Amino acid sequence: MKLKVLYANHVVVVVVVVKEMEMNVIVKEVVMKVEVDMVEVEEKEGWAHGGGGGRWWQTILYLNMWNTIGKSLWLKSNCLSHQNQVASDSVHRGNLALQQLSCNACLEENKACKCDQSFESCKRVSGADEHHSEGNNSFTHSVINMTGMLIGLGQLSTPYALETGGWSSAFLMIGLGVICAYCSHILGKCLDKNPKSRSYTDIGQQAFGTKGKLIAATLIYMEIFMALVSYTISLHDNLNTVFSGTQFKVSWAKLSKSQLLTLMAVLVALPSLWLRDLSSISFLSFGGLLMSLVIFTSVACTGIFGGVKANHTIPALRLHNIPAISGLYIFSYAGHIVFPNLYKAMKDPSKFTKVSIVSFTLATILYATLAFMGAKLFGPQVNPQITLSMPPHLIVTKIALWATAVTPMTKYALEFAPMAIQLEHNLPHSMSSRTKLIIRGTVGSVLLLVILALALSVPYFEYVLSLTGSLVSIGICVIFPCAFYLKICWGQISRPLLLLNFTLIAFGLLLGVVGTISSSKLLIKNLNRAHSG
Repeated sequence: MKLKVLYANHVVVVVVVVKEMEMNVIVKEVVMKVEVDMVEVEEKEGWAHGGGGGRWWQTILYLNMWNTIGKSLWLKSNCLSHQNQVASDSVHRGNLALQQLSCNACLEENKACKCDQSFESCKRVSGADEHHSEGNNSFTHSVINMTGMLIGLGQLSTPYALETGGWSSAFLMIGLGVICAYCSHILGKCLDKNPKSRSYTDIGQQAFGTKGKLIAATLIYMEIFMALVSYTISLHDNLNTVFSGTQFKVSWAKLSKSQLLTLMAVLVALPSLWLRDLSSISFLSFGGLLMSLVIFTSVACTGIFGGVKANHTIPALRLHNIPAISGLYIFSYAGHIVFPNLYKAMKDPSKFTKVSIVSFTLATILYATLAFMGAKLFGPQVNPQITLSMPPHLIVTKIALWATAVTPMTKYALEFAPMAIQLEHNLPHSMSSRTKLIIRGTVGSVLLLVILALALSVPYFEYVLSLTGSLVSIGICVIFPCAFYLKICWGQISRPLLLLNFTLIAFGLLLGVVGTISSSKLLIKNLNRAHSG
């Protein structure tokens, strides 16, 4: 084995060359401890790699003095003709390390740099590479994740909200979409200021210390809890309609048919809460997005082929209903608690703003189109869940009902992800990864069963959804992102932007207060009516 250590300006590159003599060769693992003026190298037997005899393998381990563990490690065979993307990325990082080392060596020896790029550009590339190594999600992958996070229950309620508030309320919906996209953008700016921030609560702590983190965490858990209650109510309502003509009963269970069906569906979705990272549940985002497109297409087919005429007149404005429906609109754009995780999972975080613009634009177009289509087709009889208004005998209706029932099942893991990440972070570092996974999964499972019980007890979809939007989502999506941005970036914000952010905070507070009061009154009124009846 040949070992060569190169050191300059606190950057270490170790080149290890090992010749394979047998079918399975053990490659020595190089563990490095880096200090300002000393490099200690020790070898430990470790990583095994299989391959044919007579091949030469080259290992490049790039370390920065601020990390005791290498940023990247790659093995490359001169005889291999195929390289996957991971290997290519690692080679790129290794080359960057060597380029930076050369520039640093020139500066260390007070020589003119003869490298292809300046030291400053090396630092920029190195910084960009650190961002690159944070995640591996492409632009398209990130758009799918964010759009899938946005589109869900919101599309079901937009026709009802438009009919209830009048067609002029569409301007409120579009305006809230623009505001929430901007707030997504400034969350990315806050993350840029402190690369150590990895979650929404980290941003809250960066801005307002422990109190900021506590308030942000409280709102996040409230939104997750209430959103999952709304998802489960939707699941219950649609499954009940799907199996309306089916007899289903278990003698020992004191539950109705719809309650038993909902329980079974929740149990099917339960294992998804045990998945650990966003990359492993990204297919759930795509599944939710696909189901949303199916629902949209089914509603359109109802008007085109189902014999339902779009001849209802939508009122211009019902001002007294605006406070109640504002919560429905703002909930449609809720998802900001996951956006920091999506940002960190991106291969190129500098494109986060573009991802936000594209995702919110797609969501708003779908919401507006479906809202007008549903309100014109069903008029005052439109249900808070558009799928429940469609003629039950149509095949497209059955498809839409099934798609609506499946959508909440794809959302459970994504909605629970921020809480699960925070839970694992608070567990002792000495605890094994397997134990943390068991605790995470158990807590999520118990929480989901509690949510199921609550959803079956308060089956008022539109009022629970509106209350969630007005009480919690408006704070997470608008008020707090603006407050965080003002606090963290105060010295670099222009006067017009300062005015804009203060205005958005005031607008969010006003909308939240009136919406919470209105939706709470309606929810209490319907609960009292149900108990008295």
